[in-house]
Amino acid sequence: MQILYIGGIRMNVKVEKKENSKVEIEFTMDKKQFNEELDKAFKQNAKKFKVPGFRDGMVPRAIVEQTYGEGVLYETVIENTVDDAYRTAVIENNLEIVSRPELDIKQIGKDKDFVFVVTVCVKPEATVKDYKGIEVKKVSTRVTKKDVDEELDRVREKNARIVTVEDRELKNGDISIIDFEGFSDGVPFDGGKGENFELTIGSGQFIPGFEDQMVGMKVNEQRDVKVTFPKEYHATELAGKEAIFKVVLHEIKEKILPEIDDEFAKDVSEFETLEEYKKDLNKKIKERKENQAKAEMEQEALDKFVEKVEVNVPEEMIDSEVDKMVEEMNANLSYQGLSMDQYLQYIGISLDDYKKEMRDQALKRIKLSLGLEYVAKQENVEVTENDIDARIKELAAQYGNKDDDSLLKNENARNYMKEQLSQEKTMKIITENVVEK
Repeated sequence: MQILYIGGIRMNVKVEKKENSKVEIEFTMDKKQFNEELDKAFKQNAKKFKVPGFRDGMVPRAIVEQTYGEGVLYETVIENTVDDAYRTAVIENNLEIVSRPELDIKQIGKDKDFVFVVTVCVKPEATVKDYKGIEVKKVSTRVTKKDVDEELDRVREKNARIVTVEDRELKNGDISIIDFEGFSDGVPFDGGKGENFELTIGSGQFIPGFEDQMVGMKVNEQRDVKVTFPKEYHATELAGKEAIFKVVLHEIKEKILPEIDDEFAKDVSEFETLEEYKKDLNKKIKERKENQAKAEMEQEALDKFVEKVEVNVPEEMIDSEVDKMVEEMNANLSYQGLSMDQYLQYIGISLDDYKKEMRDQALKRIKLSLGLEYVAKQENVEVTENDIDARIKELAAQYGNKDDDSLLKNENARNYMKEQLSQEKTMKIITENVVEK
């Protein structure tokens, strides 16, 4: 049992741990103190009470309680005391809260002790066995001739010339400019019409069979293209049905690819010969493969690390993490000019169902965070004030924020950076001790 003074109010506080990381904090304000709080609440609200025969603000407390009921002042006392009492108890007992508090008024009344209980979930403790020596699949970073040739082809495609042709028929690989309109059972359907549409033949952009039937068309020719929509087509009214598209070909464009030789190397790089350019490509591909392999290895290691984390995560903590993930998603969408409602409508799902789908990912995030905290304690991971200063300055420079002094002094920013840096250092311990097989 603790005795806490909250704003001059004396309270007895009992903190009791329950199952599933729940904690009950019981507060007791003795009846004398409670009656004093009722007096304060009455003075605070005196002008609000209207009773015939009395001037505003001059109605005696006894008349107010008789007219409005004894409990008329209880809500004000609760508002004045409960929140401060809860926050003070959390700080005094070093509780790391991971859920919204639930309030239960156990006893309240004139000439009675005021007793209330706040139930919260606190951060559970995790353990992780064998976090060093996690086995991951070895990813090859060898660069083959095929890799270099494919990179050359990509550069070649980017530097292709597009020319209009009129003296031949449409063939695979050409870019066509077409008008089209689709009909199902002789009736045009929504989304089935386009004008001056650019379609590369063989790209697979349209329904299977559509582009194949266009091969051989001439400029200004009209052709009926018969297709069958896939059974899993997104527009259910068309799924599995036959349709006819009336297609008019306006223009044929051909892609002219450059020859891969020394002149090509000079045009697309700073090198004089193709051989030099190939060596540079080989080096860049190697770096890319190594970075990709490192990222894949680290991700696999962390996925397997999460599986090793032993912790009982309360549902309330998962709920809070899901809400946090929804807020993050909403912020990301706002940068793209979209709202969460628009996104959910686009993917055809309700917010509740979206949250249900996010629960597994939320649980993984929680287990990763708690597991890293455990390892950080075992390995005595330390984040210095200089580490935090350097990271804040780095991010300020990256985002063009010249006012890094305010960030350096911002306690919330510093705490956030400290947590991030601690996680990064701890993840490095895990990933640097993997066994590649």
